[in-house]
Amino acid sequence: MTQDLYFAAGCFWGAQKFFAKVKGVTFTEVGFANGFTENPTYKEVYTDQTGYAETVHLQYDTDIITEERLTELFLKAIDPLSLNKQGEDEGTRYRTGAYFVTEAQVPGISAALDRCAAALGQPLAVELLPLRNFYRAEEYHQDYLEKNPTGYCHLSPAIFRIAEEA
Repeated sequence: MTQDLYFAAGCFWGAQKFFAKVKGVTFTEVGFANGFTENPTYKEVYTDQTGYAETVHLQYDTDIITEERLTELFLKAIDPLSLNKQGEDEGTRYRTGAYFVTEAQVPGISAALDRCAAALGQPLAVELLPLRNFYRAEEYHQDYLEKNPTGYCHLSPAIFRIAEEA
């Protein structure tokens, strides 16, 4: 069965490339989640006045990978203690979060988040919320790092190997 899940992991270019490499992820797209305006553009979201987070929408095969495992991988790709900042990117649009579409997804996501917080010995700066809304980003943002291999990415190349091996 295929499910949808949304992760805000800082800049969505690298996050999309990361999740696209994970076995069991069947689809990715980038966009903006959980804001309060309709049909935002990247230029509008960039102002941090719309409430949106840069987010990767992914579909995954539940026979191959679970929400818990996806969240574990997500936590390897971010600094889970950093509020509104990942790498050199700062602002509320770069906050981190896991946005679920069904309540059945929450236990697995929560378990991974709780284990990470316990291992770090402090609360995480990662939202766990239902998805309220999502708007697909402009086409030039889709698969940006595949189209622009030398484009900016705050993620290290090693993190992409972790995704491929997952």
